[in-house]
Amino acid sequence: MAVAFDQSETKKNLMKAFAGESQARNRYTFAAGQAKQTGMYVIEVLFRYTADQEKEHAEVFYNHLKEAAGENILIEGSYPVDIAEDLVSLLRSAQHNEYEEHDPVYKTFGDVAMKEGFPQIASSFHQIAQIEKVHGDRFGKFADFLENGALFVSDVETRWICLNCGAMVEAKEAPAVCPVCHHDRGYFIRFELSPFEKG
Repeated sequence: MAVAFDQSETKKNLMKAFAGESQARNRYTFAAGQAKQTGMYVIEVLFRYTADQEKEHAEVFYNHLKEAAGENILIEGSYPVDIAEDLVSLLRSAQHNEYEEHDPVYKTFGDVAMKEGFPQIASSFHQIAQIEKVHGDRFGKFADFLENGALFVSDVETRWICLNCGAMVEAKEAPAVCPVCHHDRGYFIRFELSPFEKG
């Protein structure tokens, strides 16, 4: 049954999602800074890449609130404080939060929007829920690499690419220093995991 937007749960859910995405962007930006301080450029890029996508999600949700322009929307919610000394903990926290956004949060918000008669908003929630699952998987993969000492080491010959200059090296390990630009190992990633390459 259709509900007036002003009286809907969907209106509040959009603001909760906007707040959550905005905070996630900041948490990931902070985590990127921490990764940079430890020379882990690949992890820095991972967090910044995801932070930029969270900003776009926030904008999608915010634009659905045009009808409420000029209002203050009171919401109640809980949001994580992910402060940790080590990158694995930051990655695991991000993984957990992304999975939670995927299901139950955004799936539920999408179902509510559909029930209240807002199919476009429901579609945004459901589609972004799927993206958050991908984010969680990606954070988990890099946490696994760090935990297993495999971020820069492989069991088999692997192609590595320097994210600074694009140099490629075929080896079981990323080089300690890039042979072209002389940036350290922290700039190397498996070629198939670099953002613009196919596996």
